[in-house]
Amino acid sequence: MSGAAVTEPAVTEPAVRREGTMSNRRGESLTGWAFAAPFAVLFALFLVVPAIYGLYLSFTGATLTGSGGELLGFANYAEALTDPDMWRSLGNTLWFTVLSTVPLVVLSLAFALLVNLGLPGRWLWRLSFFLPYLLASTVVVMFWSWMYNPKLGLINGVLAEFGIAPVAWLQDPNVAMISVVVTTLWWTIGFNFLLYLAALQNIPEQQFEAAAIDGAGKWRQLFSIVIPQLAPTTGLILTLQILASLKVFDQIYMLTNGGPAGSTRSVVQYIYESGFTGYRFGYSSAISYLFFAIIVLVSLAQYKLINRRSSV
Repeated sequence: MSGAAVTEPAVTEPAVRREGTMSNRRGESLTGWAFAAPFAVLFALFLVVPAIYGLYLSFTGATLTGSGGELLGFANYAEALTDPDMWRSLGNTLWFTVLSTVPLVVLSLAFALLVNLGLPGRWLWRLSFFLPYLLASTVVVMFWSWMYNPKLGLINGVLAEFGIAPVAWLQDPNVAMISVVVTTLWWTIGFNFLLYLAALQNIPEQQFEAAAIDGAGKWRQLFSIVIPQLAPTTGLILTLQILASLKVFDQIYMLTNGGPAGSTRSVVQYIYESGFTGYRFGYSSAISYLFFAIIVLVSLAQYKLINRRSSV
């Protein structure tokens, strides 16, 4: 062995750069978590914890008075699945969803197409369609309750001018749900209208010019260019609209209180009544999670359907 000094290998520049990069990434990650921490804490406190506690309540006989907190297993779920009132309210909710979703998609598209054609006063049309969406549900209900008044309402007043007998819009089981749908349509169509209008304005004008050169008329351009280009927007609107309609509560509760004879009572209102009127927190929680499962299944089915159409 020679007495030559052993030199340590020098740290190469790439290794130093790699260590610095990893240190920067760790710092950025900690900074990101620090910014997300307040939201994460609030999310856990006001959503995750109540959801877990509500799931626990669904297996108990808990009441609003604080009694009956013993575990019942799946007894609440079994009762809910055999409860005719629950099934009727679920049927009302699905019927409302069908009645409201179709016109809210079709009419909002029609209005967006008309405005996009370049009608004079376009800003006024946009404001007219979207302004009702900004109103609170209580204001909307007060306005339409007066409109639907059997004796003094504007609608029956107009019908009387044509010799048509007055209609009990909110008191007749045959037309009460239709009345709620019309109110919802007037109130919420502006949001879908704006989504469609924004999507229409993003379609390149060159496509219409090329189609016109090839001899395609307006209807051919509508079905060959506009409708396919709007498919992602239509999928988004359908998803949002179905979920919103399934969770309907406030306008029905304030307009008809679920009547007449339960013909408009939604499943969310039945959950509310079971928990805060019937004092059965455990049972209402069980219905809530059954309804949540239905919403998840509907969302997954719609997601797969939209993805399949997009791939085709």
